[in-house]
Amino acid sequence: MPFRVLLVDDHKILRDGIKAILRTEEEFSVIGEAENGTDAVTFCKKNTVDVVVMDIGLQGLNGVEATIEILRHASETKVIILSMYDDEHSVVSAIRSGARAFVLKKASDSDLVDAIRAVAKGGFYMSPQVSEKLLVRIQKGDLEAKPVPSMLEGLSPRELQVLRLVAEGKTSKEIAVMLDLGLQTVRSYRKTMMKKLNVNNVAGLTQLALAAGITRYQGDSASNAAGV
Repeated sequence: MPFRVLLVDDHKILRDGIKAILRTEEEFSVIGEAENGTDAVTFCKKNTVDVVVMDIGLQGLNGVEATIEILRHASETKVIILSMYDDEHSVVSAIRSGARAFVLKKASDSDLVDAIRAVAKGGFYMSPQVSEKLLVRIQKGDLEAKPVPSMLEGLSPRELQVLRLVAEGKTSKEIAVMLDLGLQTVRSYRKTMMKKLNVNNVAGLTQLALAAGITRYQGDSASNAAGV
């Protein structure tokens, strides 16, 4: 039976390209596609997936966060992270989230197939372009993921996740769906964060998140503030 693969990327042309590559390999079967992290998590909850090939730069739930959520619900699923960049923060965050491989998008077709094959059989894989020195440092635990800015140190990992999504303009209803949480739970997180950070509204949370650099997207936060 071929290994069941889920492709996750917001660019259809990239998903189509990977499907074309895997179509020539009898040991793999692409059983699904997703454009975002939330849909990927939902798919893995409902289906048996052997390997997820996922872009790290997804909006909403990014690839690292989606990996954590997938493994929380489907621990046997193995995740390969695709990235345009090989910076230390991206690599370390991906591996520590539970991903078994980090593959650069500029890698060759054969590199990608090798990565999927290795991971599907229980192994690990790192793109050859990622320096050996970086890999050794990760294995030794010498590298740390990007530290949380001091102003946000009092927040839990889940609160940081909610804060980033708020800053990207997501409503509480959207965040609840993305993180599989109750609406009141999300609102409770918001209320707790406001108290911890000494701000009075969502706009204040957004300004702190942007100032701390935990999000790249400003989105429509201001316009959504009244409705979340």
